Amino acid sequence: MAHFAEIQNGIVERVIVVHNDYEADGANFCANLFGGQWVQTSFNNNMRKQFAGVGYSFDAINDVFIVPRPYPSWRLNNSFDWIAPTPYPNDGKLYKWDETTLTWILQN
Repeated sequence: MAHFAEIQNGIVERVIVVHNDYEADGANFCANLFGGQWVQTSFNNNMRKQFAGVGYSFDAINDVFIVPRPYPSWRLNNSFDWIAPTPYPNDGKLYKWDETTLTWILQN
């Protein structure tokens, strides 16, 4: 089975499964059936960075799906992953991001 994401204004609106018989021309198959713009996504993450989810953005220039930004202060890196302005501590402990202080807070 193949998966296709409907894109509206650069945002994934829904993801559907299409039978393998229609995979080769799946984007057109979906557009003819439902209208709109459709892009194939891979459940195995072997295309377009990662599997698309509702609310993800689609960067057509770089041909990747990007998860929603978790916090306003986080920035997208060159690998299309969101990173905090302060690196996650590397001490084996569990932390939670605090957007107010822009720091990682140790979890109990």
